[in-house]
Amino acid sequence: MKNKFLISICLLIPSMFFAQQALIGTIKDKNNPKKNSGIFGANVYWLHTSVGVTTDQKGEFKIPYKKEYQKLVISFVGYKSDTITVNSLTPVRHYLTESNTLEEVAVSAKKSSTQRSYLQTQNLVTINSDELLKAACCNLSESFETNPSIDVNFSDALTGTKQIQMLGLTSPYLLITQENIPSIRGAAQVFGLTFTPGTWVESIQITKGAGSVVNGFESISGQINTELVKPSTNHKFYLNVYGAVGGRLELNTHFNQKVSEKWQTGLYVHGNYRGEKFDKNNDNFLDNPLAEQINVMNRWQYTNAEKGWVSFINFRYLDDSKQVGEINFNPEVDKGSSTVWGSEIKTKRFDTSLKIGYVFPEMPFQNMGFQADYSNHKQDSYFGLRDYNIQHQSFYSNFIFSSIIGDTRNKFKTGVSFTYDKYEEFVSTVMNPNFDRKENSIGTFFEYAYDNADNLSVTAGLRLDHHNLLGTFVTPRLHMRYVPWGRGVLRASVGRGKRSANIFAENQQLFASSRAIIIENAGGNIYGLDPEVAWNYGVSFLQGYKFFGRKGDVTFDFYQTNFSNQVVVDWENPQEISFYNLEGKSIANSFQVEMNQNIIPYFNTRFSYKFYDVSADYKSGNLAKALQAKHRFFANVSYETKKEESDASWKFDVTYNWIGEQRLPNTNNQLPKYSDSYNLLNTQITKVFSKKFEVYAGAENITNYKQKNPILGSDNPFGANFDTTIIYAPVFGSNFYAGLRFKID
Repeated sequence: MKNKFLISICLLIPSMFFAQQALIGTIKDKNNPKKNSGIFGANVYWLHTSVGVTTDQKGEFKIPYKKEYQKLVISFVGYKSDTITVNSLTPVRHYLTESNTLEEVAVSAKKSSTQRSYLQTQNLVTINSDELLKAACCNLSESFETNPSIDVNFSDALTGTKQIQMLGLTSPYLLITQENIPSIRGAAQVFGLTFTPGTWVESIQITKGAGSVVNGFESISGQINTELVKPSTNHKFYLNVYGAVGGRLELNTHFNQKVSEKWQTGLYVHGNYRGEKFDKNNDNFLDNPLAEQINVMNRWQYTNAEKGWVSFINFRYLDDSKQVGEINFNPEVDKGSSTVWGSEIKTKRFDTSLKIGYVFPEMPFQNMGFQADYSNHKQDSYFGLRDYNIQHQSFYSNFIFSSIIGDTRNKFKTGVSFTYDKYEEFVSTVMNPNFDRKENSIGTFFEYAYDNADNLSVTAGLRLDHHNLLGTFVTPRLHMRYVPWGRGVLRASVGRGKRSANIFAENQQLFASSRAIIIENAGGNIYGLDPEVAWNYGVSFLQGYKFFGRKGDVTFDFYQTNFSNQVVVDWENPQEISFYNLEGKSIANSFQVEMNQNIIPYFNTRFSYKFYDVSADYKSGNLAKALQAKHRFFANVSYETKKEESDASWKFDVTYNWIGEQRLPNTNNQLPKYSDSYNLLNTQITKVFSKKFEVYAGAENITNYKQKNPILGSDNPFGANFDTTIIYAPVFGSNFYAGLRFKID
């Protein structure tokens, strides 16, 4: 009985009850046997046992040994699996051979600035720093100009704020995280993307479809995760200066310092300013806001690789202000009056976060992590005679434990999370102007991942949450990946998401109009409305190939989001905006085909076509989503005059967008039923003088396309027809900019 008990325990914790004998070895790439580093993350386990480890960064491993163990299995994604016979404790040195299936992938991923994963179970696209430098990328909202997976639109005619969409749905339906901690949510929904400077971003991961249950229940159409620069790998000093003819000036500085053997810190300072007034379309309103922002982050990194610890601590403070409205508006004189229309939006935000990770030294496949984040977001604003103030205090925590079941082909993650949100919200010109509330939720999750290290992987997750206002509910997610043939990857996913709609914070542009605000109370716990619930289904196929010896790939995506309930934002009555629960159907269908092709060394092209069919049942009937183009075409061409023996080079990048016609809300014949299609052309040229110094210059909207009559009733902004919300094209026109980057390593 005692032996049976020990055996059962060993199946759960394999390496804790073996004798002290252990087999050591090194796993390397057969095609590069002389390189210093081995294969990191290779799976090594005894055949028909639960005893397994993974190799470290040098390709080395140490695994418990018994005489009865004779067959050692070695595998790694993209390489042929091997089984070798072991009869003694003689150190093993083994070389894996790359499989024909994924050999192309490993090489192209290193050279591509945008990487579409062949190996991940989820449909994942990674944008790295090289891709971000192809455009001005002054903040996160401007980081997707050269990537067709995300659509970038303007939210209104006043603030110049860019709104992102994916799969035909706006950003509130995306889970936007910073290093896998939910970041842009609640009060930060509209302007939050502008609060992360582009130079702070190391990479961006875009996941289509329902995300992982590890990160919460709110993701519906996908997830965008931002990885920030690390004090240990970022430049010791970095300077970026940017200026545009639109009066926009920006400055970014990074300072990174090693404090001790294990501690490093970074100070990141961002400032932007726009003080010039422009009215190119002569409607007496500013085309872009007058703006100022100071944004400071202090980041600490602790690393103790020998004992398996790594942690990050962040502190950040933001002060942002915007002034919009008529060109002659003076807030000191005209605020609160009905003579000159104007608006000010002032935001102060403080947040701090902590991440702690621990990898068990004797079991590198097993680790645990803890995440915590606190933020205080305060916005005071007015739009003409309407006041809108919101203070959002948020706390988030998540504990994650990861290990294997049997061997490293079967992995799991489990843990518990807690979220607390306190809203103090005031909206004038509505009957009951105070919308204060507290939300809290606690949940647990389990995610199982199977990967045979060859052609099949499955990730299945389930979480159970209790929310004080949304109730107790279950969130299932499933992702599958199958490789039917060489360089072909088929993916499928299904998942459920649930969220509370912050109807005012997410639709602040409505305040810059004369529309009456109507909430049709359905008895729900938040604004009298029920939570939004949707299922997302998707399939994707990726095929890599060679064309005349040059690498390329083509991807086909189809996704459908089907709402069980949605908070409908109804703009169809030009005198009012209504919020009510969905009664009927709301479906978003998205189809995309994308092709990437290398023409010659350092000359790459990317083409994409997207079709959207997004509709919902309104009170007035089933209608296509307003301000949503059904057809979009994208093209990007990049070229670099790279010479291996020199750091100097020229970089050229051109991006073209064609946006099809869009349905416009009812405006009592002030605007047509559909907008015109239009073209946008952006370009940037960069001269790299050395590893330390480069300059760049670019142009946005070269064709100078501008929407006609973007502000309805601009001649009488306090009248019944004033509306700044129906925006389907640029307002400002062409924009030219230049800048420089200087760094010391």
